[in-house]
Amino acid sequence: MTNLATTNLCRLIPFVLLGAAGFGQSPDGEIHVLPVQGNVYMLVGAGGNIAVQVGSQGVLLVDSGLANMSDKVLAAVRKLSDKPIRYLLNTHVHPDHIGGNEAVARTGVASTGLPVQGTPGSSASQAVQILAHENVLNRMSGAKIPGVAWPTDTFFNDEKEVYFNGEGVQMFHPSGAAHTDGDSIVYFRRSDVIASGDLFVTTSYPIIDASRGGNVQGVIDGLNLILDLAIPAHQQEGGTYIIPGHGRLCDEADVLEYRDMVTIIRDRIRDATKRGMTLDQIKAARLTRDYDARYGSGSGATEVFVEAVYKSLATKK
Repeated sequence: MTNLATTNLCRLIPFVLLGAAGFGQSPDGEIHVLPVQGNVYMLVGAGGNIAVQVGSQGVLLVDSGLANMSDKVLAAVRKLSDKPIRYLLNTHVHPDHIGGNEAVARTGVASTGLPVQGTPGSSASQAVQILAHENVLNRMSGAKIPGVAWPTDTFFNDEKEVYFNGEGVQMFHPSGAAHTDGDSIVYFRRSDVIASGDLFVTTSYPIIDASRGGNVQGVIDGLNLILDLAIPAHQQEGGTYIIPGHGRLCDEADVLEYRDMVTIIRDRIRDATKRGMTLDQIKAARLTRDYDARYGSGSGATEVFVEAVYKSLATKK
């Protein structure tokens, strides 16, 4: 565990590491552990950020990172707890967040070589339950992904709940489609930590995956949901901490700024389309120029985001 001062100092570490690395992998190729607060830790360097909750009942993970980082992820988890992994919660279907599912699931394979199903407990001591929105299962089952990596339990409405390590853990699915059609955010109620998945990142503009149902209004709705759950401690600092899908540890003020940025750009593009501008004209107008230095993370990234917003608005219209 850590005190608040140590936590605030450590919040800078992931930002430095991720600034020089692609796909959320640290430059040294290692997994770095950041104590957040309560029973929750943040693993950086495995692709997407991973949240880890530890306690007397075992370990709960939010996302599993890239497949090629699985051994290092599991080694980092073992340094936090020698108890078995009981739950793995997936925020969405992208490979930098579910690539390690198979390796995590196989830590719970019984002596028969088959995964044990059912609620983890004394009768299923080696089981790993993988929870996700049902659209994640639909996407994974339609791809070339081993069945052992698939969710063992899904939900189709707005919320899924588990109680683990003396803490209520809630999965919220934003209404409609957001960054994908299977997004979930995970809220650790006692620790007061939110794992946002790629609904919120600090390293780039939102990744709106239209091929998997992504929509800019859904992203804004998801960010508003995070803001509804988060409570700042003092002058918009501290309080509820948010683990983004990629980037540094954040609090409510960071999400608020990001939500405002997405909303402003959406409104600019919507206004441009109402004035009859084409997609090429909108790109040439550089309606995102005041944000590009911070969020235009790679070659063509800004254009991809603008096009995704434009198509989202056109589809809604």
